[in-house]
Parts: sequence; structure tokens; C-alpha cells
Amino acid sequence: MKVHWLFLLIGVLQGVNSIKENNLKWVRVNVPQYRVPGETALLQCEYNLGNDKLYSVKWYKDHEEFYRFVPKFKPQTSSFKVEGVHVDMYKSDSKKVVLHSVNWKTSGTYKCEVSAEAPSFASAQSEAKMEVITLPHEDPVIKGVKDQYNIGDEIVLNCTSGRSRPASILHWYINEQQIQKPEALIEYPIETHPKGLVTSTLGLKFHLSNRHFLGGSMRVKCVASILPTLFGDERESDVQSLPIMRDMREALLLVRSSSSHHTDPMVYILLLGIFLSFVFPNIYRVNS
Repeated sequence: MKVHWLFLLIGVLQGVNSIKENNLKWVRVNVPQYRVPGETALLQCEYNLGNDKLYSVKWYKDHEEFYRFVPKFKPQTSSFKVEGVHVDMYKSDSKKVVLHSVNWKTSGTYKCEVSAEAPSFASAQSEAKMEVITLPHEDPVIKGVKDQYNIGDEIVLNCTSGRSRPASILHWYINEQQIQKPEALIEYPIETHPKGLVTSTLGLKFHLSNRHFLGGSMRVKCVASILPTLFGDERESDVQSLPIMRDMREALLLVRSSSSHHTDPMVYILLLGIFLSFVFPNIYRVNS
């Protein structure tokens, strides 16, 4: 009798292990890292059901469900109102969701949850983040420039970025060397403008000396760039592989000494110009 129960128990355990081996194995999402307002966004959900049958696929933004696919239902697809999420129902199915006319409120964490039918009732999920950004129309502007300086004078300049979202990151350079000393930089609060756009301002303060002149001139440059970042570590997410969007604009200030040997203590501003450069110009787009 004991032997009979032993074989029965072994059979049950083998059946459980067989279900575990054949049920839903994994889920992986593919979400754009970033988009600009007005664009569409393709959210993909890949999964391996093993020998299971699909019961449902559900999509969430920041824990709010906005799309559901259930094969046994008629209709199979349904959507739910979530701020910033506009689903194109004609282009969405069990493996993908298309969002149209994205805006800043579309930014967030997107999760795909896949559930299997009986007997396993297994479920798995994966998530990733998407950020909607607006690139600046304007170049950064350098303010506080005087017509002339003396060696030993303190130079105080401000650099203000064009309007964007998120805020631009500013860096100062003197003769192509980035200034990183905290005492030379002046941090200002982010300024908010209508429609939610913001500008950044960073000050530069230093005393002018002969060592600043290379070949009789000094180049002071302010660089504004936007580097959208995805925070968090999604161990089970497969984030879409795209080149980093980096819009870089430079304001250039050229100061020349009146003497190539720097014996004359007077230096003059010869040129205040704008130099504009784009990295990945094929990605740079601004929607009004």
C-alpha cells in the first residue's frame, strides 16, 4: 500500500514538473527610449508561451491599464482611458500597441503582462521607460560680455539655453578645455516658460591671465546639449537600441590679445558669434 502511494506521489510530481517545463517561459518588451511630441510610438511585447495557450495580454502605463487583448473575447481588443495615451486600435494586436500623437504626458513606464490559460494559469511581465522630449529652436546665448578687458580682470559671463524639455545641460569651455571647478561655475535655477518649456542658465567666473591666451587668442565656448536618460534598471526589459539623441549647440566667444607676446595688458573682444553643430542630424527634429 505504501509503495502504491509512493508511485502515485511520484506521478503527481512528474506531472507538475511537466507543466512547469511547458508553460509560459518569458516576456520581453521593446519600447522606444524617446519620442518628440506629435510622433507615433510602437510598443512591442514578445513572449514564449511554451505549450500554453494565450489567455490575455495587458498593457499598463505607470500601473494604469490602457490596452487589453483577449483571444476569446469579441472584440478581442479593448482600450481604457489613461492621460497621455492614445491607442491606434486598428494597428494594435496581441504583440504590439501603436500610440499616436504622443505628448509630454505620454512619458512613463510601460509594462506588458501576459497570462496563460488553464491548467498552468501562468503569467509574466516586463517593463521599460519612454520619454517624450522637445528640442530647442534657439542657440544658447552668452551674456555679460564687455568690449575690453585688462589682464587680471574678473570675467563674469552667463550662458542661457534655448527652450526645451527636459532642460538642456550646459558646459563651459576655455580653449576647448571643459571648466569643471565648482568655484568657476555659477548655478542658476531652471526657468519655466509657457507650454511647459524650460531654459537653463550657467554662469562662468574667472580672472583673465596670460595663460588663457594660446597663439594670441582665447576661445570661450558654451555648449548646450540634451541627453534624455532612462532611469532604473529593467532586468527583464529589452529597450529598443537606438543612437542617443544628442542635439548640441554652441555659442562661441573669441577674445584676442592686442599683442602676440601678451605684454600689452589690454585685450579686446574681436568677435561674438554663434557656431551651430548637430550630432545625428537625421534624428534632429522639432515639432511646433
